[in-house]
Amino acid sequence: MNLTSIIEKGHFDLHMHTTASDGSFSPSEVVEMAAAKGITTLAITDHDTTNGIKEAMEAGKRLGVNVIPGIELSTKYKGKNIDILGYQIDESKELLAVLKKIRNHRENRAQIIVNKFCELGMTITEEDVQKQSKGEVIARPHIAKAVVEKGYAKNTQEVFDLYLGDGKPCAVDKMVLTPDEGIKLIHNTGGIAVLAHPMLIQDDLIVEELMQLPFDGIEVWHRKHQPEDVIRYKGVGQKYKKIITGGSDFHNEEHLMGDFGYDL
Repeated sequence: MNLTSIIEKGHFDLHMHTTASDGSFSPSEVVEMAAAKGITTLAITDHDTTNGIKEAMEAGKRLGVNVIPGIELSTKYKGKNIDILGYQIDESKELLAVLKKIRNHRENRAQIIVNKFCELGMTITEEDVQKQSKGEVIARPHIAKAVVEKGYAKNTQEVFDLYLGDGKPCAVDKMVLTPDEGIKLIHNTGGIAVLAHPMLIQDDLIVEELMQLPFDGIEVWHRKHQPEDVIRYKGVGQKYKKIITGGSDFHNEEHLMGDFGYDL
């Protein structure tokens, strides 16, 4: 797989989420929506899981869309959340073992968060949350949706602003890898490791430090990157001789897949 040639051809989206993690649409629905928009290559990059890849690839074959098996690994560096996109990954025993460990921790974390809401007088249950996650990995947006459905908040953004965001009353740290561990895990599957949405790190000195790790690429185009961010991170990628990639970070209908602004 040559990411550079995919970028040059256009009509791609290399950062997409499904119901396998915290997306609103099933893997096959995401591929169908992408095909309808004329996207010819996409990457399924669910958070810390590969569960949506098989369904998406089958839909891709049916619809003539090139589906890259991927993942978005959660890591932490100097107190910052650092997400790493892995492309063309293989579901190795090592990868699946680490993901299982992360999943088990996340499920325990979800129960702790649920208990914190109950202590604040907002009674939600694990079943309420599972209803939102539809049996997939439980993520904070699923808990937020359960809180909203119970009438304790107007919308999920309010839940994050008041309760679930970092440092808020119901926040609980998740188990994360270091960037080195995440990169190594992806490379050990034969995959390509790319630093996701560097602007969201909000510290370009840290971005520069990360680029000195064995990353293969940097995500230059993203729906939250402004034109000046694109120019800046293209420069960073060129400085460290990294592949440049891009994607919408699609989760729901509010995010326009394939629409993240790129100029060649």
